[in-house]
Amino acid sequence: MSYKILSAEIAHETNTFSRIATGQQAFHNRYYYPGEEALGRRANANTELAGFVDAAREYGWQLDHVHSAAAGPSGKVTRAAFDWLCDPLVDALGSGDYDAIILGLHGAMVTDFCDDGEGEILHRLREVCGRQLPIAITLDLHANVSELMCELADIVVSYKTYPHVDMRIAGRQAGDLLQAALKGEIKPQTLRVSRPMLEEVNGGRSDVGPMVALLEAAREWELRDDVHAVSINAGFARADIEAAGPTVLVTAQGDMDVHRRFAESLAEEMWRRRGEVMNEYLDVEAAATIAVRHEADAGPLVIADYADNPGAGAYGDSTTLLRALLEAGVSDACFGPVVDAVAVQQLWQHQIGDHLQISLGGKTDPDMGGGPLELKVELIHKSDGQYSGGGAMIGGLQGSFGPIAVIRVGGIEVLVVSLAEQMLDLQQFKSFAIDPQAKSVVALKSMQHFRADFEPIAARVIVCDSGALCTPRYRLLEYHKLPRPIFPLDPELDP
Repeated sequence: MSYKILSAEIAHETNTFSRIATGQQAFHNRYYYPGEEALGRRANANTELAGFVDAAREYGWQLDHVHSAAAGPSGKVTRAAFDWLCDPLVDALGSGDYDAIILGLHGAMVTDFCDDGEGEILHRLREVCGRQLPIAITLDLHANVSELMCELADIVVSYKTYPHVDMRIAGRQAGDLLQAALKGEIKPQTLRVSRPMLEEVNGGRSDVGPMVALLEAAREWELRDDVHAVSINAGFARADIEAAGPTVLVTAQGDMDVHRRFAESLAEEMWRRRGEVMNEYLDVEAAATIAVRHEADAGPLVIADYADNPGAGAYGDSTTLLRALLEAGVSDACFGPVVDAVAVQQLWQHQIGDHLQISLGGKTDPDMGGGPLELKVELIHKSDGQYSGGGAMIGGLQGSFGPIAVIRVGGIEVLVVSLAEQMLDLQQFKSFAIDPQAKSVVALKSMQHFRADFEPIAARVIVCDSGALCTPRYRLLEYHKLPRPIFPLDPELDP
């Protein structure tokens, strides 16, 4: 029997502390593709949609894909943007005779009218189809999963890697489970357990630390006949909502008490090991001191500024690390991105090779990561900012920084961009005439994701806290909606 399946991808990781609201244009800036265009652009890459398509081909589904949309992490999604994304999905469901729904979601969307964006999407769909149709969803490992999401989705599958390199695998797993549910072979439900934590202690790193053993245990439990998926979500800490924090989900059937005890054991282990911090966050002066002493014989030193990571909703225009590198006299280096559309516009008025004075960065909120730098620079490259990924995360996918300029200041080549995107692929430098492999120092704005493509070329990797919006010092942020006490905000819960 051939099934008719409704699908979509809608993703946003909302930093509720950001000043920048997320409207419709933000989705166009990253990507918005209607059905057929989405299939053409994303069905042969490392995406959830590719996994859905793999399942559709295997099982002979008619897959009706509404659209694929994602905005860069930023502030709350506006009601207008949310309705623009959700209404076509609801309308398609109401007008078509569908057998099931499969969605690629993030799990950490907050809107300006609702703290649980994904729960609201599922609620609107259930209002149309009731409980008759099975719904499968995929989630990012950094999802803040609500009880409502688990109640309304029959099947939940989260990524198991950070850097995220298993999106297609997660999509295919969700598709396989949906097929089994449609045939009546399984009757899945999803349970959720948590602990009073803001996030997993290392943000979900799957290469080192406590998550390695937890994810291995999850994979082993999935081998049981009555277990369909085990998801360990590290949570997204830059969301001031009641449901923020890590969760363990088990999509299963049979004796759910047994599965709950297993989930509780993983959550308790996560809680027990909450003091095992793997990252040492340097201040920018310490990072610059290491950089100026680095010898590049074995490869570049890679410095990641976690605090100004656009991939977690930071503005990307912090200047404190660049200032420290310049003051230390670091040379043979590259740095990027600095998000400053105003500076790009000024630079575009000049010719390659021109020398000029600019005010760079620090314009969004100077209190978070430093104010503008007044610099004498040389313009060495201009571009429309389009690139094609080549690494494990975004290989074959198109991306854009908007119009860009590359400047040289001192011994540092700086990538200045118009749109906020984190650095996670070598091509995001190479596409703009910067060769990070040839540098002594590579400074970038990213969290864990950069490791997938930059760690193989690095002699050493260090991470720093520039004091920008995504600082790991959570006690500096003003949370109001979290259940308290919660780790690591409340000292009585310190390990």
